[in-house]
Amino acid sequence: MTAVRSTLARPAARRAVAAAAALPLLIVSLGACGYGSKATPEDAAPAAKGKKLDGLDEVKIGYFANTTHATALVGLGRKGLIQKELGGTKVTPRVFNAGPAEIEALNSEGIDIGWIGPSPSINGYAKSHGKALKIISGSASGGVSLVVNPKKIKSLDDLKGKTIATPQLGNTQDVALLNYLSEKGYKVDPNSGKGDVTVARTDNKVTPVAFKSGSVDGAWVPEPTASKLVAEGGKVLLDEKKLWKDGKFVITNLIVSQKFLKQHPDVVEAVLRGSVKTNDWIKGNPDAAKKAINDALKAEAGKPLPPEVLDPAFRNVEVTDDPLASTLGTEAGHAVKAGLLDKPDLKGIYDLRLLNKVLKAEGKPPVDDAGLGTK
Repeated sequence: MTAVRSTLARPAARRAVAAAAALPLLIVSLGACGYGSKATPEDAAPAAKGKKLDGLDEVKIGYFANTTHATALVGLGRKGLIQKELGGTKVTPRVFNAGPAEIEALNSEGIDIGWIGPSPSINGYAKSHGKALKIISGSASGGVSLVVNPKKIKSLDDLKGKTIATPQLGNTQDVALLNYLSEKGYKVDPNSGKGDVTVARTDNKVTPVAFKSGSVDGAWVPEPTASKLVAEGGKVLLDEKKLWKDGKFVITNLIVSQKFLKQHPDVVEAVLRGSVKTNDWIKGNPDAAKKAINDALKAEAGKPLPPEVLDPAFRNVEVTDDPLASTLGTEAGHAVKAGLLDKPDLKGIYDLRLLNKVLKAEGKPPVDDAGLGTK
């Protein structure tokens, strides 16, 4: 049977994060940044109005406060395009810091639908033997970089003996870094993160301060964390786009609980319509989209991003309805190679039927599941 081993090492991951958070400087910073703050009225999405879809009072939706989740930040935020499609069914949003925690919430019915990275999607599907979730849409490509302290690391050959942060054990960036290090001949224990290079699993909220304090030498992270590190004097040593054909790879997709999909297809379809319309609006209104994203990040973090962070963070991410399914299998292979995952059977992980229905209604071409779709 397929077995996912990343969950077995969660205590090690917690110790890594706890060690970083124990620094007084980091504790002060987290308190000052106001992470986890409630959305203020001016930043809140429109209220639910009209008929409840499928007779459902609410739909619980998860996402990250990252610009790689621009669709969620805009569509669930003040612009409210997703809520408008849901009518009287209220969106209840929940913000996560990394994918494994969001998968746990999906499995426990803490959320019904979520924007999330490919590696946690793969892990969640494999661990449940194909019963927990379906990927129902793409959302974003790109927006991930290896940013380093240029005084300590001048080239990719200087990584040995250094400490590089990733957001969480088994998350998409963690898998990408482990795979890259393996390809370069570095030996790292995937669970402890110890080896020729130390991989420190560190919350994205903590990483910029850990970087500034010198407790990590670099980080393989999504936007806007990558641009925050650059603003602190870091240098982009590698844009992950350079590792992929045509510079495209799935960084965020949309998943749903299979139980919820079966019971509430009209709600799922409405969320997909809102997602497609949100992506169109972002592409057609980049300046307004940046402001909408910053409003949402301000509501979550207590303060907006400065232009020197927001502009490159927005520029480095491409929103897309296409799940870029062919790249998912490659990312699964990376997790297997890194030692975090036994070879999974991904057949059926996609169900793009509702998305393609929405795309057809919008006059757009269908997207492909690369042979990994629901029959």
